[in-house]
Amino acid sequence: MKTNTKKILYVSRPLTPPWDEASKNFAYNLAKEIAHDSNSPEIHLMTTRTKLGLPKHIKQEEIYKYSEKDFKFSDKLRSLFFQLLFKNSFDIKHYFFTPTKNNSWMIRNILKGKSKTIQTVATLREDLFSDKEIKKMMFGDIITTYSDYAKNKLNSLGFENVYKIYPGIDLHDYYPREKSENELKKAGFTKDDFIINFAGEYIRLGAMETVIDSFIEVSKQIPEARLSLAVRVKNEKDAQKKEAVVAKLKKENILDKVSFHDSGSYKMSDIYNLSDISIFPVGNMKGKFDIPLVVVEAMACAKPIIISDLPILKEFSDNNNSVSIEKDSPQALTEAIIDLYKNKEKRLTLAKNALEYSHKNFNIHVAAQKYIELYNKL
Repeated sequence: MKTNTKKILYVSRPLTPPWDEASKNFAYNLAKEIAHDSNSPEIHLMTTRTKLGLPKHIKQEEIYKYSEKDFKFSDKLRSLFFQLLFKNSFDIKHYFFTPTKNNSWMIRNILKGKSKTIQTVATLREDLFSDKEIKKMMFGDIITTYSDYAKNKLNSLGFENVYKIYPGIDLHDYYPREKSENELKKAGFTKDDFIINFAGEYIRLGAMETVIDSFIEVSKQIPEARLSLAVRVKNEKDAQKKEAVVAKLKKENILDKVSFHDSGSYKMSDIYNLSDISIFPVGNMKGKFDIPLVVVEAMACAKPIIISDLPILKEFSDNNNSVSIEKDSPQALTEAIIDLYKNKEKRLTLAKNALEYSHKNFNIHVAAQKYIELYNKL
């Protein structure tokens, strides 16, 4: 597809390792996938000085000093200054972050310049903003959403320039493989353990209490059960919550059955493939992607999924590719885990269906082709 060598700026937080945060992972992988096209546009990424070894069609704008984990006010100022200084230097600006009143106003009135814009909206914060406020925060010449729910909502508010494109993942990285001996050793697990993966957050999503309370009961009924926690410590509240979790596990004398993956020095695909099942028993999705990539990535690694029965999650999960449970219910989670442990055939069927679903709907190549088509419209 012809793109006329347009210059496109991906406006985002720092695109730099560790690759453990969904929005930057998607922007980074999307740029790399588009660069494979013979008529790729010239894509500029907002990064730190860490060299990423990117294809020739991708340029690093080394404006940040810190990673996403340490994203500071000084880096926010650097981002604003760069966008202001070069606001007329790009044919298209593609925005990858959840809109707020302030950043939307800044873009519309100060930073947009002559560029055409694509606004990728991972979620609509209806818990924070009214319909009137959401309308004011939409500024893109084209708007893309991650879900039909968000697209239909924006259509109902009068926006016609809206396209749903599921966030793609790199299927060359996220694919099924045997449990790594090295990862097992680092986690303190063995290949015969029944390993449960949870990738989420300590404070947001309201899942950690459910996960820990359930695992306490599961460990009593399944002696070889182990818990793998791929949960980042992003701030002081997270650190305090982790301390409380550790204390609770110590009290139950099962701390040695839990592995904490929060250093950033790991690949998430290795973490998924370390496990037998993956769980996402969240109480809410406030501030998170409509499509949580930690679920999709686990599906692509052929992991049976246990997921909350939140309406927003039903767009991509059903009885064929996952097990739905009542939210905020440790008992429901415990029963679902034990059922999968006892029923290998059910695990294999769910894994097969999840793998097929992820390949059909979340291939980064398919997403890249759809975005190239949108770039050509502008």
